[in-house]
Amino acid sequence: MFDWISDATLAAIVGLVGGVLLGLAARLGRFCTLGAIEDMLYAESSLRMRMWGVAIGTAVMGTFALMALGLFGAEQAVYFRLGWNPLASIIGGLLFGYGMALSGNCGFGALARLGGGDLRAFVIVLVMGLSAYVAISGPLSHLRVILFPDTLIDGGSLPGIAHSLGGWTGLPVPALGMAIGAVIFAAMFTSSELRAAYNEVFWSVMAGIAVVIGWAGTWYILENGFSAIPVESHTYSAPLGDTIIFLMTSSGSNLSFGVGSVAGVLLGAFLGSLIKGHFRWEACEDPRELKRQIGGAVIMGLGAVIAVGCSIGQGLSAFSLLAWSAPVTFLAILAGAAFGLRQLITGFAIAE
Repeated sequence: MFDWISDATLAAIVGLVGGVLLGLAARLGRFCTLGAIEDMLYAESSLRMRMWGVAIGTAVMGTFALMALGLFGAEQAVYFRLGWNPLASIIGGLLFGYGMALSGNCGFGALARLGGGDLRAFVIVLVMGLSAYVAISGPLSHLRVILFPDTLIDGGSLPGIAHSLGGWTGLPVPALGMAIGAVIFAAMFTSSELRAAYNEVFWSVMAGIAVVIGWAGTWYILENGFSAIPVESHTYSAPLGDTIIFLMTSSGSNLSFGVGSVAGVLLGAFLGSLIKGHFRWEACEDPRELKRQIGGAVIMGLGAVIAVGCSIGQGLSAFSLLAWSAPVTFLAILAGAAFGLRQLITGFAIAE
């Protein structure tokens, strides 16, 4: 696109910008998947789960507004280039949620904690990234393809809620999508707790905007650049592995949106922890806790690849497209996490 910067580097900058917003949302707005589930199940507070609804509503309205303006083509997104496999969404989501409970973080949450100085999260990030690549192109890749085969979509209706409704009713898809997003957004404010939580609402909106920036930026680069840049937004499973590989082979590989996004969350979380005065180095002092976290990270990496996305990838990026996979995977993640948390609370531990 430009002589002075490559398309891949420009995509990484787009990922960096959105990643910083997400990292700040995690540290300044307490935007966290597992924290929201724990609050809902055990603290009788729906605030942080409603924050997810605000972020989803914002992302949906923004993404479909891009479509209406001709600034984004949903057919290029990975969630719409592959056919939806409901079994993969359910099994992958359950595995991811269960692993998240064992680890105490999802991939995004681990990055946010690492940005605040938590070295336990560093282990989770490394192990989850490696585990994802074991399932993507490593020893388990052939078994994954056999059990959960990928099918490319070649024409026809896209596997999305708004697209399906548009086909049934004849109404314009962008208008339907924005209307659904507005309903999701407005429904969250039936809670007086959320209406009074201005800071949390602000950072939830920023998290949704980060997803929209990802779609808009990578689409623009694809349309105007010279390289076949993937049209994508934020997710934190395969990009963790991509970042590890880039750090080891940067002289022979390119930057990418995912690498920029990972770096952005780390930077945003670091800045947020400094602003809050929460930055401090922490390490794991209990070998059993570390073993449990490593086991959870392995399960998370595998589950995210099977489900084609993590809590952010499916829970925000795919949801912003209103892909059918998003609510199914998100509910499966909630169920898996609830089961894992219940086992932990009743004394469950990985065997010695």
